[in-house]
Amino acid sequence: MTIPPHRDPVRPGPRSPSHRRWAAVAVVAAFGSSVAVAAAANASVPATPSGWNLVWSDDFTGAANSSPSSANWIIDTGTSYPGGPANWGTGEIQTYTASTANLSLDGTGNLRITPLRGPSGQWTSARIETQRTNFKPPAGGVLRIESRVQMPNVSGTEALGYWPAFWALGSPYRGNYWNWPTVGEFDIMENVNGINAVWGVLHCGVNPGGPCNETTGLAASRACPDTPCQSAFHTYRFEWDTSVSPQELRWYVDGQQYHRVIQTQVGEPYWTSMTGHAGYFVLLNVAIGGAFPDALSQRPTPTAATVSGRPMLVDYVAVWSKGGGTTPAPSSPTPSPTSTSTSPAGSVLDAYATLQAEAFTAQNGVIVEACSEGGQNLAYLRNGDWARYDNVEFGSTPPLDFVGRVASGAAGGISGLVEVRLDSPTAPPIGSFAIANTGGWQSWRSVPGNVSAVTGRHTVYLTFTSGQPNDFVNVNWFTFRH
Repeated sequence: MTIPPHRDPVRPGPRSPSHRRWAAVAVVAAFGSSVAVAAAANASVPATPSGWNLVWSDDFTGAANSSPSSANWIIDTGTSYPGGPANWGTGEIQTYTASTANLSLDGTGNLRITPLRGPSGQWTSARIETQRTNFKPPAGGVLRIESRVQMPNVSGTEALGYWPAFWALGSPYRGNYWNWPTVGEFDIMENVNGINAVWGVLHCGVNPGGPCNETTGLAASRACPDTPCQSAFHTYRFEWDTSVSPQELRWYVDGQQYHRVIQTQVGEPYWTSMTGHAGYFVLLNVAIGGAFPDALSQRPTPTAATVSGRPMLVDYVAVWSKGGGTTPAPSSPTPSPTSTSTSPAGSVLDAYATLQAEAFTAQNGVIVEACSEGGQNLAYLRNGDWARYDNVEFGSTPPLDFVGRVASGAAGGISGLVEVRLDSPTAPPIGSFAIANTGGWQSWRSVPGNVSAVTGRHTVYLTFTSGQPNDFVNVNWFTFRH
């Protein structure tokens, strides 16, 4: 029943004696038969509540068995981030895939994440995270992150090891993978072992111990109102309120608040470390096994009795804000590679269209090759290489971030930065993201990076920086988003 010493990102539940007593009762109660209730989707994001502004959303509308929007989501694969802790830092035992057997739209307005056990006993499942990493409240305002979810409809011994979650991680985690829990983690909804309960957890500070009692976190839980969590959709909401002093973090299920953490509970420098960066990205996943389900079942999970193929259904994810001096604008979807800017001499490139990486006007050390996604890509980029794009027009509204479509077959321990610089390849970077092996030189992933405010027309340089001389990345396209 021990929790691994490094669990990042973790979503453990409470482990205090009082919560353990409650969980034991819930485990016994859950070991009855599953209740089958037909699930219904809204098939759209609810109307924006009065006084709020929609920042970002996805209602998962699309053809059955299609993948979620690549403009909105990154699909995580494997058993860890490149260079990150094994088993995602939680002890979970499944392998995440991009297969539509594990991750797909159901054609009626839901995202479906389905854990599956193969003939050899190996489990697969799915995990996605938003492209956007800057969800935070406007100064003096409130951020609201919400989803309508039906947990996997399974309970009792058949549910042992199921671990669905809807959560958010601090943006500095992306590309680093070793700065948890300092960057902050908001577990908006998590559940294990088919128990009729939702846990809300804050992770922060240092591990172990610290103001958030890591690796446990500051947690609370309750049963879902009216109908079990597993047999019906419920709405899970998290609010970060900077309009009050001290600031508050609040957790809700179906509009009923059940958990709150205030700024003074966390204290400094931990509160600023958790809230002072660019913002958060949102994740959805169903893990199998790991520290939290093992702890509550008091045995390793999954077991031979655990059933395969019970999906988590997600109707929508939405982010709203209100108050403050300014409100973040809705994110522009990442254009597909069919919306292309090219760069004949003297032409003006739209920063917010897809900039095909091979359409440079000058380069240093760059190779171009055929791309598995069509067209060509920049290949085998290493420290000191760069590509130049003239006459890139940002207009009067600065971008929120930029996104690169990248792939890497670099060996273990080899990584580097993809950077954006203006007007000179030696100018200070205005934005960057780190990249390591993605599974192959044509295994493509859309990775966002934060970017400083820039307006007007500039020469844009993609530069590539690493502490070692090896090739570390390919680039298909990039774009800026506002």
